[in-house]
Amino acid sequence: MNWKNVLVIGAVALLPASMMAQANILNAKKPEEIGKKTEAQKALDNDAPLEYGYVDDRDILWSKTVWEVIDLDERVNFPLYYPTDTVDIGADRRSLYDVLIKNIKNGKLEDVYVDSYFTEKRNFGDLSATLRAVDTLEYGYEQINAGEELSPEYITERDLGAADVEEYRIKGIWYFDKRQGELKYRLLGIAPVAPDVNFIDDESMDPADAKVELFWVWYPGARQILHEAKVFNQRNSAQPISFDMLLNSRRFNGVIYREDNVHGDRKVNDYIADNALFQLLEAKRIKEVIRDREQDMWAY
Repeated sequence: MNWKNVLVIGAVALLPASMMAQANILNAKKPEEIGKKTEAQKALDNDAPLEYGYVDDRDILWSKTVWEVIDLDERVNFPLYYPTDTVDIGADRRSLYDVLIKNIKNGKLEDVYVDSYFTEKRNFGDLSATLRAVDTLEYGYEQINAGEELSPEYITERDLGAADVEEYRIKGIWYFDKRQGELKYRLLGIAPVAPDVNFIDDESMDPADAKVELFWVWYPGARQILHEAKVFNQRNSAQPISFDMLLNSRRFNGVIYREDNVHGDRKVNDYIADNALFQLLEAKRIKEVIRDREQDMWAY
C-alpha cells in the first residue's frame, strides 16, 4: 500500500467527524438548518466525554492537591476568555463564564459551591449579591429624604459579564497510580475570578485586592455540560474542541498558588509576601517536586 492510498483512507476516516463538526452547514438549504444535525448524523453521534477510569484508594501510592491560577491575559488562555461580546456571533460560540452562568441559571449545573472545599452549596439566587450590584444615586436619596417615591432613573445596576472575568482558579490532585505505574492529574474544581462587583468601578482600590472568587464548580459534575460547549480552534475551525477536552488535557498555563500542607493549606503569598518573582520561583519549585516524584518512584 503506497502513501497515496494511506492518505485517502485517512481522509475518509476523518470525513464523518469533519461533517459533524460543520453541523450540516454544507447541506443546509436555509440558514435555520445550520447547526441542526441530520438523522444520519444523529445515528452516528455517540459523542460523550471520555469517562474517568476507576481508581481505588489502595492504588494511590502518593498524591498532592494543588490550586492554580489561570491568568486570562496570557495568549494561551484566550480560548477560556473569548468571545466576550456575543451580539454579532453565533450561539455555538461562548466563553467559559457564559457557559457556566447559563447552566447555573437553567438548573443544569447544580454542583456549585462557596469555596474550593465544596462544603456549602449555592444556587443562582444565592449568587445574585456576588454577580450584581444595585445602587442609588445622590438624587435618589434626596427623593427618599423628601418623602417622594424613588424614580427608576436614579437606580443603577451593574452586572458582571464575561469581559469582567480576569482569571480562573482550579483545584486538582496529582497522584501516582501504582497499578498503572504513572503520575496522573485529576481536575476537581474551577472558579471564575473577577473584581468585586461593588467596587469594580472604584479606581481608588487596588485591583489585586478587589478580586473575588465568584463561585466554585465541582468539575466532575460539569463535564457533560463543558463537553457540549465547544472552543474555537484557531488552526482548524472545522474541528472545534470542547472545554472539557481543553481543561483535561491541560491546554492552558497555570501557576500554583497553594498546595496542601501542614499550615492549613496556606497560600504561597502568605509566606512569601510582596515579592512576585520569589512567588513564581516557589510555584516552580512545587511543580518540580511533583514532576520528580514519578522518577523517584522508579528510582528507589
